[in-house]
Amino acid sequence: MKKIADLINGYEKFKDTKFKKYENKFLDLVKNGQHPKVLFIACSDSRINPALITDAEPGELFVLRNIGNFVPPFSPDNDYHATAAGIEYATSILEVTDIIVCGHSHCGAIETMYTKITDINLVHVKKWLELGLGAKNYVSQKLSYDVTHEERLELTEKISVLFQLKNLLTYPDVERRVNEGELFLRAWYYRLDTGELEYFNTESGEYELMSGSSY
Repeated sequence: MKKIADLINGYEKFKDTKFKKYENKFLDLVKNGQHPKVLFIACSDSRINPALITDAEPGELFVLRNIGNFVPPFSPDNDYHATAAGIEYATSILEVTDIIVCGHSHCGAIETMYTKITDINLVHVKKWLELGLGAKNYVSQKLSYDVTHEERLELTEKISVLFQLKNLLTYPDVERRVNEGELFLRAWYYRLDTGELEYFNTESGEYELMSGSSY
């Protein structure tokens, strides 16, 4: 487990090695601004690293992270909406061409939905997890009771990603650009224990192992 001193040492290593490797890239990003083509929505889980998984360089991914990689439906009110703001910015200002919602195995958010939250300090967490109830209810209706708890969790993790894609389409500019063929929504699923990445194949209606010919 890294402590603050380890993080500082890590920064010094970054400055001496990786920053120098990408120095010209960073200078170009400062001069010309960022122009990522992909919005990557991932879980806040510390075991997930979108840039590491995809081998992306600086400036290539616009990343949104939250508990459970959830997407709240479009709600034009005066409240604070961090995830929604990021979606709007990526879609309407950066004009990304792809939005990836990437779920993962052993997700604490999904597992917590199958338990009762009793900690009074988790007010916002309890409310936020409601965004996964659609997937949980769907799985409960489709699966028999003789499946293992682990199988139920994995299916919920995967189905939840599809529900988040549905929520993305409630954003006016997302819906417009998807309908006009300018924007593509993609469901991915990452396995923590094997490093394997799966994608949802809309033709087969199943998650399949990612390969160079997946799209």
